[in-house]
Parts: sequence; structure tokens; C-alpha cells
Amino acid sequence: MSANEPADPIEDLNRQETRDVEKRRAGSTRVVHEVVRQQGEEELGRPALSLLLSGLAAGLAINLSLMSELFLRQHLPDTDWAPLVYMLGYPVGYVIVVMGRLQLFTESTVTAVLPVATSPSPANLGRLLRLWACVLAANLVGVILVSGLMAGEVVLTLDQRQAALDILGKLEMQEGMKTLALGIPAGFIMAALAWLLPNAKGSEFWVIVLLTYVIALGGFSHVVTGSSQASFLWLSGSMTFVEMMGDFTLPALAGNIIGGTGLFAVLAHGQIRSDNDNDDDEKAEAGQKRAGEQRR
Repeated sequence: MSANEPADPIEDLNRQETRDVEKRRAGSTRVVHEVVRQQGEEELGRPALSLLLSGLAAGLAINLSLMSELFLRQHLPDTDWAPLVYMLGYPVGYVIVVMGRLQLFTESTVTAVLPVATSPSPANLGRLLRLWACVLAANLVGVILVSGLMAGEVVLTLDQRQAALDILGKLEMQEGMKTLALGIPAGFIMAALAWLLPNAKGSEFWVIVLLTYVIALGGFSHVVTGSSQASFLWLSGSMTFVEMMGDFTLPALAGNIIGGTGLFAVLAHGQIRSDNDNDDDEKAEAGQKRAGEQRR
């Protein structure tokens, strides 16, 4: 190496410093893709009963988001900045569900989809639909059970129930197409959450809180959390079952799938496919170059 050429940075590091660099360096896109894909393979291979029980636990836990919001709301004045504070309760249910590795439908829009995108086949598609059906049904049963307890003032006082109705009052006027549109960014954010966690490295709590807080601030529609809110209104007599399903649950489901699978998962997987195709081209060029040198 000439005196004018810069030294390889690695050559200036001792063995311990080199290990520290490797430890602190974020995993490549391919590594993240493979980690998420393996998580999806694990989920797709779980027995139906396991998926149902985990999904039910997630549905029960996610109601803590609404409950935490209304507990904070009770102690705040009626001002413009109050939602910025009481919406900090929204991430509570997600922290329990995500860090507890419970089955939440919107996470599976990317984790369980990547194995199918990598190896598309009728069998894998069937496994995906089976997982989605089990998890979504269990999530919705869980949220409706707790919403019934909340609406019946079993786990809430009368004042707390009135506070919840006040928080959710705007939902009574929301239509299905608006819910679908708001469900797309929520699905994208939840898929991004699953994608980011492998590189979080001890910051998982803050990643979950930040991204789900954005969902709350934006008023985006999450099929499970939104169903907990809508089912509370239904069981409180503020809307009908048809309105709950037609204006909230089904449109939010469609929006979350579009945002999570149709946008994030397809783009993330497409990036990997593009990188792999580029590597294949480079390997082919290198092979042709070596063959040419050998002939000479």
C-alpha cells in the first residue's frame, strides 16, 4: 500500500474493537428479511389451538390501550393538548402483546407473508389463510369479551365508562371508506414495527411505543384495537352490530392488509429479490471473467 492510499479502517482496529463494530452494526436488509421470514415460518407451523389461545390473550390485552387512555383522560383538563397526553396510554396494550410474543393479526401481515412470498405455493397460501383466520377470530373474541365487561361497568366505574364514550364519540360518525383509508397507514406501521424489531437491540420498548403512538395521534384504524373501541360502543348502545362490522372492523381489516401486505411486505420482499438478482448477475460476470482469464 502506498503512502498516499488510505488504510483499511479494519486494519487500524484491534481484535476487541473489531468485535465491537460487528456487534453494534445493524443487520443487513437480508439478515432482517431472514429473521422475519423465520419468525413467520414458526408462526405458520404452530398448531391451531396454540394460535387461538395466543390470539385470545392478545385480544384481551389490547383492550388495555383503551382503558389506559381513559384512565389518563380522567385526570386531565378539557384542553386541546389533553389528547397528546392521554393517547400515551394507547401503546400499553401493544407493549404487552408484542413483547409478550402474543399473536396479533396485523403483525402477521408481514411476518407470515414473507415465507409465502419466498416460496409461493397453494400449501403455503393455505397455511397463511389458516393462521390469519385463527388469529383474527381469537383477537376479536378477546376484545369483545373485555368490551362487554367495560360496557357493563364490571371493570369500569360509571364515570370511567362515560369518559370512554367521550373519547370514542367521533367514531360514531365515521364511515367505512374513511376507516379503510385510515387502515392502510396503520397496517404499514405495524408491518414496519415487525420489520424493525430484529435491529432494535434493547430498544424494543421505545420502538413499540413510538410507532403505536403515531397510530393513535393519526387516528389510524387498527382492526383489533379499533374493534375493541367499536365493540364497546356497540355494547353500550351507541351503534348497531351492522355499523360496527360495516364501518369499522371489515374496512379496517382490508386497510391493514393493504398497508401491511400489499405495501410493506411486497416492497420489503421485492427489495431482497432485486438484491439477489443483482448478486446473481455479478456472480455470473465474475465467472465469465475467470473463465476468460483461464483461456488466456
